[in-house]
Amino acid sequence: MSTLDLTLDPEPVQVRRMEVITGDVGRRTWSPEEKARILAEAAVPGAVVSEVARRHGLRPQQVFGWRRESRTAGRSQEGMVFAPVVLDTTPSSATSMPKEPLAIEVQIGDAMVRVPAGMDGATVRAVLRAVRASR
Repeated sequence: MSTLDLTLDPEPVQVRRMEVITGDVGRRTWSPEEKARILAEAAVPGAVVSEVARRHGLRPQQVFGWRRESRTAGRSQEGMVFAPVVLDTTPSSATSMPKEPLAIEVQIGDAMVRVPAGMDGATVRAVLRAVRASR
């Protein structure tokens, strides 16, 4: 048996049993899908990260860490990227047909990028990266 010198107690105490917990015991693991769902919830305009974290039993620092990991993963590989999507819900005339094929419009700051239907993904990524880098 060993003695444990406690600074608050002038008399040494005999230690009979001591447990040492190692590893990730008691830590919760999150699947990539769960992380993505929580990050998407925290990325909604007007969402408060601490409230989202509290709802899921997390600390805000954990959500910010996941966000940072997601950004660095997106730089090194084609990973998860969040962008706001705005739907135009104004009713259009049923008789008018578009003169050109449908396109996706991406607004980055004050720049508007229109991607025509059928454009390959590599070209779109290259254009969006170039626009983003010029900001």
